[in-house]
Amino acid sequence: MRLKTLIAGLGLLGLVTGCAQVAEITKGAVTPAAEQTTPDAGAGPPKLQLIYRTYEQIDGWTADRLDDALPAFIASCNRWRILPLDRALGPDGFAGTVADWLPACEQAAALPPSDTNRARYFFESQFYPFALQDRGARAGLFTGYYEASLKGSWTRKGAYTVPILSRPSDIISINLGQWKTDWLGQQIAGRIVDQKVVPYPTRAEIEDGALAGRQLEIMYVDNPVDAFVLHIQGSGRVQMDDGAEVRIGFSGRNGHSYYAIGRELVARGILPAKDVTMPAIRQWLEASPAAGREVMRKNKSYIFFRVVTDEGPVGAMGVPLTPGRSIAVDPAFVPLGVPMFVSTPHPVLKDQRLEKLTMAQDTGSAIKGPVRADYFWGHGRDAAYAAGVMRGNGTFVMLLPKAVGEKYLPPPLN
Repeated sequence: MRLKTLIAGLGLLGLVTGCAQVAEITKGAVTPAAEQTTPDAGAGPPKLQLIYRTYEQIDGWTADRLDDALPAFIASCNRWRILPLDRALGPDGFAGTVADWLPACEQAAALPPSDTNRARYFFESQFYPFALQDRGARAGLFTGYYEASLKGSWTRKGAYTVPILSRPSDIISINLGQWKTDWLGQQIAGRIVDQKVVPYPTRAEIEDGALAGRQLEIMYVDNPVDAFVLHIQGSGRVQMDDGAEVRIGFSGRNGHSYYAIGRELVARGILPAKDVTMPAIRQWLEASPAAGREVMRKNKSYIFFRVVTDEGPVGAMGVPLTPGRSIAVDPAFVPLGVPMFVSTPHPVLKDQRLEKLTMAQDTGSAIKGPVRADYFWGHGRDAAYAAGVMRGNGTFVMLLPKAVGEKYLPPPLN
């Protein structure tokens, strides 16, 4: 559902052989300060590093209601069960295969609901925890997203003039990882003209009628800013003028890179960088409709949608997202479906941290690198506000089945 862009390259340290390098995967050998501030010097492609932790070393682990995370994990399992058993998870299969995860899935399905002690025992007995680093840096950017709310009509009339389009039949998607391992998890989209793949029309070109006359309109909404936000969030609920509520979700993209218009507002001196939040951006866009339209067009990426009849918005993994328990990650580093314990400042409760076990079930265009997340808040006014103001440094702990994680454990002490 969420969008992605190309990365320069990929490196996995300590994941090639069963003998983990002590400098990369070792119990307690990296201090918290070093993990956050001593990345490899200079430029270079992101590198995933795993550092073994005990559960006692994970801040916030004991306070989380892990039984609340079980339904999201089971949703990941439901997807894995329809995949080939030998399907590799993660670049170079560092997270094992589908078959390595199914025993834990079977145990999770048998657990009673709302039993936090049983759930805690399950996760701690089935998985080894590993902190993630990117070239020595533990902290990365954590943001939020939500299921947008809109008002719409099946036909163009009155205030309902902004179309929501379905995916055109001539768009093709190319999995670049089939050509080069450095591009694992990366895709581009375009169309074929004279036997060549060429870029698809941009947002501005589509809004100006590049796809007119092809009967792609699913519905019309009454607010261009709401439609733009829908394109960023990737899913929404539309209150129709006939009283029905319709859920729509991501169906495709035009293949152009996503551009965060907050940067444009900062560059123009409209907003200071510290005040760039979704509520602030929305307020300016709605107060300045002509200039706002021009700024929104700076984001050439355009999203196509479909009517969704499944439960909940569906993420890139193909499973319904769980509010507060699903996140978007960069699948070039983090396998979709795996449990990820996140720790980041709470965007609303300023004196608290957001520390929860989540599942990597979605992707996003701005979600790039090993330590980068978009946290799914759900639907409604509170979710929209929390997602809109969420922006801070966070850390990851990935859970791997013990049969997989044991090869990344530190060597035993003599």
